[in-house]
Amino acid sequence: MSDQKYYTRFNLAQRIEHLLLFLSFTLLGITGLIQKYIDADISLWLIQAMGGLVAVRVIHRVAAVVFLLETIYHIVLLGYMIYVKKVEMTMLPGIKDVKDGLQSLGYNLGISKTRPKMGRYTFDEKLEYWAMIWGGLVMAITGFMLWNPIVTARVLPGVIIPAAKAAHGAEAVLAVLAILIWHTYHVHFKLFNKSMINGKLEMHHMEEEHPLELEKFLAGEEKPLDPKMKKRKIIFFPVAAVFSIAMLAGVYYFVTAETTAIETIPPGERVPVIEVIEPTAVPTKEAVENEPAPVDSEPGSTDLTWEGQAGAIIQKKCGMCHGTAGGYSVADYASTLKGGKDGAGVTPGDPEASTLFTIQAAGGHPGQFSAEELATIEEWIMAGAPEK
Repeated sequence: MSDQKYYTRFNLAQRIEHLLLFLSFTLLGITGLIQKYIDADISLWLIQAMGGLVAVRVIHRVAAVVFLLETIYHIVLLGYMIYVKKVEMTMLPGIKDVKDGLQSLGYNLGISKTRPKMGRYTFDEKLEYWAMIWGGLVMAITGFMLWNPIVTARVLPGVIIPAAKAAHGAEAVLAVLAILIWHTYHVHFKLFNKSMINGKLEMHHMEEEHPLELEKFLAGEEKPLDPKMKKRKIIFFPVAAVFSIAMLAGVYYFVTAETTAIETIPPGERVPVIEVIEPTAVPTKEAVENEPAPVDSEPGSTDLTWEGQAGAIIQKKCGMCHGTAGGYSVADYASTLKGGKDGAGVTPGDPEASTLFTIQAAGGHPGQFSAEELATIEEWIMAGAPEK
């Protein structure tokens, strides 16, 4: 046995489970962060590349469902391993992990001369696993609230919705940073661990990271076949089936309770809640004769110019993201026509050569024009995009 070069650490089912976790977590991280930081240029580019904001929300929720289904599978599998097979619960933290952490810190600082001898899972692997459990629980609870805000508000105060949004976003940032910094360093830089790819870990890595487990393996310790295992299976499988059905019903309710958070509804008309009306002075004959004709510059007016309808529509819908902070700006007429890195914003007389029009015509863009507004902008461009 000592001549072996590799130790079989994970079987195929475990590696597939890890792959699904990697894919669902990655999709959740990307689609979640570009919604949290939607004003960033890369966020706008990714949202457009994925088919618009509604498509991004759907992808985010599909990945969340995959994550939930994998969680159910993981819980059932743990139950089988612990109850039926009576395997040692090597992922549970204990006092030894605290001692291992302190000794490892001392070794890295040069205070201790020896590294701690650890078993199947090191103290930092356990820390990462339980952090994922905690983070997954927080994300699932707050995610349900954001996915089903109306259902949530029937039970809890409405203020819990923005609180859930803050917690969901903060936990997402923390989880992504933990994977990019902590997990990436320990698995890909400190030790290029391929055991989740091919299931094997080199013997010298086992000697460094998991010497206690390696000692058990080399000693050939094998548990004898348990005659009571068959009886435990008879009990376990019905319980696991009921649990799985209940959890799947919960996921179904999670997904179908409402679609409020997925659908994008055009903003309604803004009206003042309280409008103070000043008394109107009685006009004199001279004031009436000298009063200039009113200029209607709001959307829906007949003044098809930048200073009339067009500028009001564009600055209202695009001004929040495309101001004066860099990139494409709609702050004034010249900047709107000039465009940005994607090309001319507006080409007078040619809507198809105007990125402002083509991006909005594709749909799903943050600050999406209504059909009526899009038609107005197209008509304005066809008329030569006049300024005044």
